[in-house]
Order: sequence, then C-alpha cells, then structure tokens
Amino acid sequence: MVQVATALLRASLTLAMQYRSDFLIDMLTGVLRTLAAVAPIALVFSQRETILGWTAPEVTLVAGLYFLMQAALAGLVEPNLGEIVEAVRSGSLDFVLLKPADAQVLVSMRRVDPAHLWDLLAAVLLLGWSISAMEPPSLADVGAAAVLLCSGLAAMYGIWLLAICTSFYFVRVDNLRFLLWSITDAGRWPLQVFARWIQLVLVVVIPVAVITTFPALALRGTWSPSLLATGVAVGIAFLVGSRWAWRASLAFYTSASS
Repeated sequence: MVQVATALLRASLTLAMQYRSDFLIDMLTGVLRTLAAVAPIALVFSQRETILGWTAPEVTLVAGLYFLMQAALAGLVEPNLGEIVEAVRSGSLDFVLLKPADAQVLVSMRRVDPAHLWDLLAAVLLLGWSISAMEPPSLADVGAAAVLLCSGLAAMYGIWLLAICTSFYFVRVDNLRFLLWSITDAGRWPLQVFARWIQLVLVVVIPVAVITTFPALALRGTWSPSLLATGVAVGIAFLVGSRWAWRASLAFYTSASS
C-alpha cells in the first residue's frame, strides 16, 4: 500500500509541475493569503498583550498549524477526493475499482497540488518563530502535540471522505464542500475565543480544533490526558466511520454499465 501511494504521489507531482506559470501564480496567491491571515493577529496584539490567556506567539502557533492543515487538505485531500464526485457522475470510477489495489488508497493519492507547498512553507516559518518565542516545550509536550496533530489530520480526512461519499447518493455536493472550507477558517484562532457550543462543533462535528488548538495547547504545556484522549478518540472515530461509509457507498454504486 505504501509503495502504491508513493508511486501515485510521484507521478501526480511530476504532472503538476509541467505547468510552471500556474504554479508561480498560485504560490504568489499563497503568499498574499498568508499575509492576510497574519495581519489580524499583528493588529490585535498591537493593542493588547494577551487574548483569553493566549500570547501573540501562541496565537501565531495556532495559525501555523492552520496553514499546515491547509497544506494537507488543499494540497492532497481535496484534489483527490474532489475528483470522486465527477468520477461517480461519469462512471469513470469503474476503472479505479478494477485495479488490484485498495480503491480508497487509489482515489486518495492520485494527485498533489504543488501550489500549496507555500502553505507548508508558511506553516514551518510561523511554527518556527512562535516556538522560538515561547518557553521550550518538553519532550512529552512535543509527543502529545504530534499525536494530536496526526489525530486531527485523520479526522479531517475522514470528514472530507464522508462529505464526498454523499456524491454516491446525491447529484450535487459542492455546497457541502464549500461549507467545510468555510468552517475550517475558524481554525486560525484558538478554540477558547468561540462560544461553548461552537467549541463543541469544532471538536466533534468539524474537528478543526483537533489539528490547530489541541497541538498548540500541548506545545504550550497546558494539555491533559483527557485532552489527548479526546483528540485520539475523535481521529479514530472519523477515520473508522469514513472507512465504513466508503464501503457502504461503493456497495450502493451501480457503475457506468448499469
């Protein structure tokens, strides 16, 4: 499975890099998008030192994790899973299902959008600055943050797959995808700035906070075993649930020849 995923990613990256002008324009757009995200943080902290106990480096840490999420979702998850919608409509999903490999791996790793490499670079820069400006995290803090980040990525992949699975039953699912993208913008800010019911939504319904706020809490040393358990449970639940939904959707799929 790992060899199949690696080969698919290498081929898709080679194909995408053929259009270099588009790549450069998208990279410039990414720079502007990063500036637009950082500017409000700079503006807010020019007027006050903390927001609900969060300092400027800690909020920037959350923003860095947000860009890491964007790099994963927009660069890898959405380009692949988004194609399933058209494949179901046209019946071209048949060609994927006939191949001797797990169909979910094949549809999840066929394409990479290299333009979102900027989001990855922005994440590295923001995370590097914020961590250097904070108290150094302990080894346990770093380990907890890594576990929570992986759990959050798994959860967001799972919810994206769940959304795409609706295309097997309904013709139009674009609005649902746009809604997901809109909600992920909330990940730019710490979870504590939102109302309680919104916090619940961002943890167990659209688990953006598991990728952004939860690892940030770990790196600032304010995590707890219950927080870690919640993040891992959410990640497993969405990953297992999306796998079940994918299998159920394939069973419902009638193919182009039916």
